[in-house]
Amino acid sequence: MGELAEKTGITKRTIDYYTNIGLLDAERSATNYRYYHSAMIGRLQFIEQRKQQGLSLVEIQHELNITPFEEIDVQMLRLKMQDLEHDVTSLIEQLNSQDHKKIETIKKNVSPESIALMQSLLLLIHN
Repeated sequence: MGELAEKTGITKRTIDYYTNIGLLDAERSATNYRYYHSAMIGRLQFIEQRKQQGLSLVEIQHELNITPFEEIDVQMLRLKMQDLEHDVTSLIEQLNSQDHKKIETIKKNVSPESIALMQSLLLLIHN
């Protein structure tokens, strides 16, 4: 990151911020050091130029066809919720087909946190 800052005249803090919001791509070494491809110099210059022209970082993300991390997170959460909904529905079907002793055995093997999560998901699913 320091080398990129030197080459572009942009602070490490700004480069770090741009990387964290997805405007810049970096690879990490085993020691957690960030390596930037040489194309990131041009991207940094483009970002700074567009900022000077009055564009927001979100607008620049759209110009670069970068999905903001918040949108990615929401999409991932929706997919995970769908998977969990499927798992919970399957578990309920299995529980309904079991006798009372087996249900108690299953309940003993599931943590209280998991039960609370399943109950919360069921409430969300049915609302």
